[in-house]
Amino acid sequence: MNLTVNAGAVVLASEGGAVPVVHPGAADGVFSLLWLVIALPLAGAVVLLLGGAMARGALDRVGHWLGTATVAGSFALSVALFVSLLGRSEEERQVGQHLYTWFQVGGLDVGMDLLYDPLSALFLLLITGVGALIHVYSIAYMEHDPRRRRFFGYLNLFVAAMLVLVLSANYLGLFLGWEGVGLASYLLIGFWQHKHSAAAAAKKAFVINRVGDIGLSLAIALMFATFGTTDFAAISAVSGEAGQGTLNALGLLLLLGACGKSAQVPLQAWLLDAMEGPTPVSALIHAATMVTAGVYLVVRSNFIYELAPAAQTVVVIVATVTLLWGAILGCAKDDIKKALAGSTMSQIGYMMLAAGLGVAGYPFAIFHLLTHGFFKANMFLGAGSVMHGMDDDVDMRHYGGLSKYMPVTFLTFAMGYLAIIGFPGFSGFWSKDKIIETALAENLVVGLCALLGAGITGFYMTRLMLMTFFGEKRWSEGVHPHESPKLMTIPLVVLAALSVLGGVLLLGDFVVDFLAPVTGVAEHHEPPLAPIAITILAVLVVAVGVGAAWYLVGRQAVPREAPQDVSFATRAARADLYGDAINDAVVVRPGLHLVHGLVTFDRVGVDGAVEGGSAAVGGISGVLRRVQNGFVRSYALSLLGGVLLVVLALLAVNLA
Repeated sequence: MNLTVNAGAVVLASEGGAVPVVHPGAADGVFSLLWLVIALPLAGAVVLLLGGAMARGALDRVGHWLGTATVAGSFALSVALFVSLLGRSEEERQVGQHLYTWFQVGGLDVGMDLLYDPLSALFLLLITGVGALIHVYSIAYMEHDPRRRRFFGYLNLFVAAMLVLVLSANYLGLFLGWEGVGLASYLLIGFWQHKHSAAAAAKKAFVINRVGDIGLSLAIALMFATFGTTDFAAISAVSGEAGQGTLNALGLLLLLGACGKSAQVPLQAWLLDAMEGPTPVSALIHAATMVTAGVYLVVRSNFIYELAPAAQTVVVIVATVTLLWGAILGCAKDDIKKALAGSTMSQIGYMMLAAGLGVAGYPFAIFHLLTHGFFKANMFLGAGSVMHGMDDDVDMRHYGGLSKYMPVTFLTFAMGYLAIIGFPGFSGFWSKDKIIETALAENLVVGLCALLGAGITGFYMTRLMLMTFFGEKRWSEGVHPHESPKLMTIPLVVLAALSVLGGVLLLGDFVVDFLAPVTGVAEHHEPPLAPIAITILAVLVVAVGVGAAWYLVGRQAVPREAPQDVSFATRAARADLYGDAINDAVVVRPGLHLVHGLVTFDRVGVDGAVEGGSAAVGGISGVLRRVQNGFVRSYALSLLGGVLLVVLALLAVNLA
């Protein structure tokens, strides 16, 4: 087989001939409006955040509708673009649009260029579609917040930044959106900054993500030093000319960036704390933006990873550890949002695992990313609906029996639950099953870990359902559970339908064939069992997890307070597997000692040398000042002394 490239994609061609490099075609027709997809929410953010001083009263009254309309407009345009893309042949499904020259420095010429292809097309539908539903939901959820206009401005900024990230045709443009997403997440996680916990969580997310950003920025610098460009298509065309060490370094640096944004081990500690933000923020971060950015980066950079097997192996290891790590966290959390956050960490691990498996796994990584966007947005917004009816209480130990009081929330949440555990026929069943099948075919140990993760998912999600919607009521006397308003339940119904029907993307291998121009195609390895046997095995493993949850949680009363006399494993899971303690021991404290040592060296060494030298010069000048006193008699005496010294020296020479 010959390894060739196709404008940002690695393609495996037969020995008969190479696949030519296809450059993105010109944007014409509806594609000429591609820039509007970004411009609409960006304009909404500018108006809502900067226009308040001129028309504060009017914007406060209609700002939430304006913010929602801009994202809905981007979604409508994304649908039109997608339909137009389907009308093109496979070879023409890459459209480029040059907006303007961003900057020119030496040999680096970077344009503000957009690339619309099958990968970015699917992301546009997810970001704007789910994003629009979250905006609609937020109209009611944030109704009584005095800063609702600003909140929608931040939401618009978040969506616009993510769209820049997935539409950019080069890594520098991607990095611009990458940093925009980081800024918007900081503003939204800490939106209720009057709460110390929210402000601390925002800062934590921002700092940890900066660690990952160092990796991405170094990768971009190395790309320019190696290839002289940061353009996807250009790098793809010449990536095979780079050395193995360089390619592996690029892959590892890109992975570091992906770990930060997608909360993969070891940069995962910020994700659960980020639940301090308003619930729509959690839905947006976990379903349509931010945590999916790392998966996008790895899949978009497939032309690097296909030539860097060592880096690809590290991706698989990190993903496998993360999918189990997040699943374990979800088993011990009583906070409904944090339980879902642990679930997100685990599910993103599945996506990264598929991406690390290479050409065979790329389309399934994106497939699971899409289905996860549907059911996870559904469940996060469902959790917000539960909180809305429970006076913002997030502790599942204070719930119980809510299915009778919140029927729409219960039924829609149940669709997401069945999807995420992989119940046959639901969207997650199709996408996760393909990842497990591919993992078993590529590596038996990794495949078994993915299978184990599916079983744990069945356990913690069933535990969440039982504690929230079933059993005896456990809420306080002053709490009166009630169904949420229609502006909150309508998005839940739409997302529940997508959670059920999302698997249609796999019909006729649509998602695989559609992504082929970007991710490439390859022959799959044969799994150790027949696909139907793997499917049955996965369902049985999930059933064991569900049964274990019913046995341990469903059969007995749930105490309102978490028991303290628990096993070490439970204590560890409650403490996020000591992720913060590990970061403190490995990074924070050594960092503080290093900084303290540098400060001490600066004060004692650098400042000491400078100040000591100046003190020595000052002392010498003080002595010399006594000689240069301005009195004639002193100068005459000095002259006489000098003459005597000269005479004595001459006599000594003559006598010798």
